[in-house]
Amino acid sequence: MEVRIFDTADEIAVACADIFTEIIKNKPDCILGLATGASPVKTYKELIRRYNNGEISFENIRTFNLDEYCDLPRDDKNSYYTFMHENLFNSVNIKEENVHIPDGNAADPEAHAKSYDAMIDAAGGIDIQLLGIGTNGHIGFNEPSDTFSDGTFKVKLTDSTIKSNSIYFDDDSMPRYALTMGINSIMKAKKIVLIATGEAKADAIKATVDGEVTPMCPASVLKNHPDAILLIDKAAAKLL
Repeated sequence: MEVRIFDTADEIAVACADIFTEIIKNKPDCILGLATGASPVKTYKELIRRYNNGEISFENIRTFNLDEYCDLPRDDKNSYYTFMHENLFNSVNIKEENVHIPDGNAADPEAHAKSYDAMIDAAGGIDIQLLGIGTNGHIGFNEPSDTFSDGTFKVKLTDSTIKSNSIYFDDDSMPRYALTMGINSIMKAKKIVLIATGEAKADAIKATVDGEVTPMCPASVLKNHPDAILLIDKAAAKLL
């Protein structure tokens, strides 16, 4: 696991976009694994800038998102479907049929989860997976647990995750469940890039980089991946 430390989030966005740009140029029909939340927003803006400059194209790219809230309308302002379209897809030439996001309203979540993993496998697997990290070390919505999860599954969100994400919701409307790629699903990606900024992520980064590999810090499993890169700022790296 490679760790790169930067001064600012803007520098991280450029570095992350550089990695994505190289893969897109080398394989114009690559499969991207994408994340939501505050961490990747600057990276998406930089990728949009490069698209507008004619440096990259999304015409033949397919994407698979990490996760989605359950029991939230797809067009809700806080759904990850909306997030991805507002922060990336609406601004580039990606085809809607090439966009894949878990359906948090699926009538049979277990069956949908299995079909989602099957679609990724059928596409040839994810070439590069983008991740953020929670204050408790979660990646996707894989919360601290006694065991590492396998494929995509429905998860009950922890109190700490609900607290972190509830700032985007009104009163008690924050969903309590989500569909997320499992740890083994994430680890199948050929390359993984994790972004972390801010002092609030310092404990999680410390546990990920210096701690043992344990499902109590899900991100620590990245130490077992052959090509994982952490792009973090000095505040997130303060305990290293």
